[in-house]
Amino acid sequence: MTVKSNQKHIQETKLNNGITLVVIENPTTEIIAGRIFIRNAGSRWESPSQAGIFHLLANVISKGTQKLSSLEIAERVESIGAALSTDTSSDYFLLSLKTVTSDFEAILSLAGEILRFPSFPQEELELEKNITRQNLLSQKEQPFNLAFNQLRDMMYGEHPYGFSILGTEETITSFTVEDLKICHQKHFRPDNIVISLAGKIDLEQATLMVNKVFGDWESSQHPMLYPVSDGVKPKSEYRKIEQQTQQSIIMMGYLAPSMISEDYPVLKLISTYLGNGLSSRLFVELREKKGLAYDVSAFYPTRIETSIFVVYMGTAPINTNTGIEGLKFEVNRLSEVTLTPEELQTAKNKLLGQYALGKQTNTEFAQIFGWYETLGLGIKYDRTFQEQINNVTTEQIKIVANRYLRNDCLCTSIVGP
Repeated sequence: MTVKSNQKHIQETKLNNGITLVVIENPTTEIIAGRIFIRNAGSRWESPSQAGIFHLLANVISKGTQKLSSLEIAERVESIGAALSTDTSSDYFLLSLKTVTSDFEAILSLAGEILRFPSFPQEELELEKNITRQNLLSQKEQPFNLAFNQLRDMMYGEHPYGFSILGTEETITSFTVEDLKICHQKHFRPDNIVISLAGKIDLEQATLMVNKVFGDWESSQHPMLYPVSDGVKPKSEYRKIEQQTQQSIIMMGYLAPSMISEDYPVLKLISTYLGNGLSSRLFVELREKKGLAYDVSAFYPTRIETSIFVVYMGTAPINTNTGIEGLKFEVNRLSEVTLTPEELQTAKNKLLGQYALGKQTNTEFAQIFGWYETLGLGIKYDRTFQEQINNVTTEQIKIVANRYLRNDCLCTSIVGP
């Protein structure tokens, strides 16, 4: 498939072993950026007893291979001024790389070595386990993280999205090298891989390079067993963590659809209108006019399964109840009052403007097109999403708000005195 975006030539192909390759040609720069996504990976695939295993794997996988030590890997990256890192999310695992065109084949070869033949050294595993435990302790001292973790637990329960991506102190302590090897063997396979490259490279060149590094990697004959998670259902709940803080954190959440829903672009637009920037409804009404908020915003994460729509505020403890009512009023207003055409168009301009600004560099191009392919939307979704946003009507805003942003589906998480 071939598409064009911002005059960039974007192509994709599938290699014989199942790897999906996306290439965004940009001959105006000598930098090539790459994103290697592992789909059917990430915390969505973790059971409660394995919470945090992908985060741990991401931090250990680049610390040694069958041929190279952690130091040798670092020296190979730094000797050519390249960048290479690994990370994980709720819905995928990611290896990122960037280098000048002349050194790209060498860094891609190193990435292949890391992804295919990690050794998971015991001493590196213990070091990362200690760091993760320290991060978990640190989160308990941060009111925002406490409020969000509490909200997520209320809304998702035993669903994997309800766990911290870091896991828990108990699960992290229990993991062994063998656990990481089993997880790697199960999920790291060529038919799970999307490689997205952007820069001074075309599809033919990229295909030759990728086949040289990954072409002899055979796909498993065993089909992926998709995670069976309990379906989450909307409910109303209130919880508060008592903590002597200088401000109260109010976080309110509603279950919201995944990115394959026809309501997804509408909720993205609602999130922009309500809580994106200094001109957003929440900022103007609750901070500028009423002086209630130190910080106020909204967010709606893109998820393969059921997501959440969240509004939050940091306020003086004495204003906690007033802040709750203020947030409720502004959200409920969407179901009762039709936005003016001017309000809707302003939100569209803001969202699409920020979207365009997020596609300026090779790194950003490699990320967004690889991400769309990994989530199952395909590279054409770049154009589809913008068309969907432009086609949203004021009536759709009201309908979708009534469908999801209801008081009987509201979970409220408070952290404060």
